[in-house]
Amino acid sequence: MDLGISNRVALVAAASRGIGKAIALRLAREGARVAICARDHEELHKTAQEIQNTTKTEVLALVADVTRPDQIKSLIAQTLARFHQIDILVTNAGGPSIGKFFDFDDAAWESAFQLTFLSVVRLCREAIPQMQQRRWGRIINIASTTVKQPIENLILSNALRLAVVGLAKSLANELAPYGITVNTVCPGMIRTQRLEQLLHVSAQMQQISFDEVLKQRTAQIPLGRLGTPEELADLVAFLASENARYLTGTVIQVDGGLVKGIF
Repeated sequence: MDLGISNRVALVAAASRGIGKAIALRLAREGARVAICARDHEELHKTAQEIQNTTKTEVLALVADVTRPDQIKSLIAQTLARFHQIDILVTNAGGPSIGKFFDFDDAAWESAFQLTFLSVVRLCREAIPQMQQRRWGRIINIASTTVKQPIENLILSNALRLAVVGLAKSLANELAPYGITVNTVCPGMIRTQRLEQLLHVSAQMQQISFDEVLKQRTAQIPLGRLGTPEELADLVAFLASENARYLTGTVIQVDGGLVKGIF
């Protein structure tokens, strides 16, 4: 299937590893020119080189912390200086801290707010105007199945990722006249370093082994296994494509059937 994004420009945040890396690689395989950012210079440039070697597509690697508004402004400006446009924006960031309600003070909530919600607001604010001028764009937010089914010990994520969904739905309505779609993708149990961290915490709390926790969690998934970042990236590539031009304001989980709710 031709996704129609060859020579489009995609900016993927937090793309040095895991889900972000898989998305950037998938879009590059489709012929998109890709800008990626992360905080770790060495890992970021290693990933950029891997994507470039694999796909022969132009990749721009920019060190940036998405909790810093000045660095977001610079990230967008440098991407536009290099490619002159951003057609596809994938907002992504590491998950907020693990814990229950009384584990966190105001500073922890503020930090999580900056990472999980304001990073999306700021990336969109900087990228949208040039999409409006060209009357085409794709904004894809990476959230979590916590927006459909809260997860134990993830109070910060449970609360703040819902704000991202509200923002995305509002933006979808505002930007539709400009040919810009806005959708949210919700990873379930995707095998990443973040998931392994969560499982290790759960194992410690239950005083059982990592493998036992993994077996417990996998048993809750109807498809009977963890997902891969590449499987989630396939959906993002579709949402970024011409084929998804009538999809906007949606919230789609990639979870092997883990979420039990109807909606």
